[in-house]
Amino acid sequence: MSHFLPYRFPLLFLFTLLFAATSYAAPAQPVPAPVLAAKSWILVEHATGQVLAANDPDSRIEPASLTKLMTAYLTFAALKAKRVTDDQLVQVSTAAWKQEGSRMFIEPRTPVAVSDLIRGVIVHSGNDASVALAELLGGNEKNFAEMMSREARRLGMKNTHFTNPTGLPQPEHYSTARDLATLASAIIHDFPDYYGLYSLKSFTYNRIEQSNRNRMLFIDPTVDGMKTGQTKEAGFCLVSSALRGSRRLVSVVLGASSDTARVQESLKLLNYGFQSHNMMRIYSANQPLKEFRVWRGAEKQVPAGFTEDFVMAMPKGKTNKIEPVLESREPIFAPLMKGQEIGVLKLTVDGELYGSFPVVALEDVPEGGFFGRLQDAVMLWFKNL
Repeated sequence: MSHFLPYRFPLLFLFTLLFAATSYAAPAQPVPAPVLAAKSWILVEHATGQVLAANDPDSRIEPASLTKLMTAYLTFAALKAKRVTDDQLVQVSTAAWKQEGSRMFIEPRTPVAVSDLIRGVIVHSGNDASVALAELLGGNEKNFAEMMSREARRLGMKNTHFTNPTGLPQPEHYSTARDLATLASAIIHDFPDYYGLYSLKSFTYNRIEQSNRNRMLFIDPTVDGMKTGQTKEAGFCLVSSALRGSRRLVSVVLGASSDTARVQESLKLLNYGFQSHNMMRIYSANQPLKEFRVWRGAEKQVPAGFTEDFVMAMPKGKTNKIEPVLESREPIFAPLMKGQEIGVLKLTVDGELYGSFPVVALEDVPEGGFFGRLQDAVMLWFKNL
């Protein structure tokens, strides 16, 4: 199983998370991962995409109102691209008004601002608000659902398909814990200006105040999002994000038996992640790890490493048991550009592969002269005999 989500963030995003491994008093044994009363779950280190704990994270499930994370993602993208504006008024269709389930109570005779619809989706989990936004951005629900599925594929959500913007049950509407964690992390990373909406504890529209269904916001002050979901088939589901110090974790718990259970199990998972792992800097930016042979180049060697600080979450009690192995993608030919992938770093902990990471050239290597290239060609020929 991969220890990392497909969604990747620039390592520059990690600078605030750098800690020296020696600053921690590690316990003798790592903290064991919890077993939750749920169908599937996953816990992710937001900054690196590392999976810290998981159970059946790739099983397809009915995502219920967790679907609205993608409805919001596409709305945030449209706002960022200025295709729509916060104060833009939206005419409410009969289809949106008649939506069943959770609603923000919009009405056909009253145009609604985009900013209110977004809050209706996030705080009220409004099916009516979700359809209104879908019609605004996609023309109709079907087109918008196709947009949702395309965006899911772009983000690396390999086991997700959407057929509506609300999460109401349909046969071909599905996702997984891993994919939903990818989507949640993408919202946090791509739209920091809008992510704060997920911490709103209530919202009033049409003189009706509704509290956020995410009870984690009222229980743990470090939790600042994200979304609940519940249907008969899906059970009680919750995507949560917590920021403690400079570390952010994202948890997804699917198929719990009750609202109380999904909250308790989510807290258990988040607490495990913060208590069991530490962030540490493995290598500094532009630190040469090794020199690789370059063929046909003006230089015969090129330093390999990372152009930005390489940090990871490591299990407590295991930081002194990391074993790195650096492998070249031989043969390496000039010309080379700084930042070009030329090898892979494999980290093992207690003999178990913890992750593989691409290493890059730390310098440009232009192509060598004619006689140098000829000499290398002859040497390669003999080398390959």
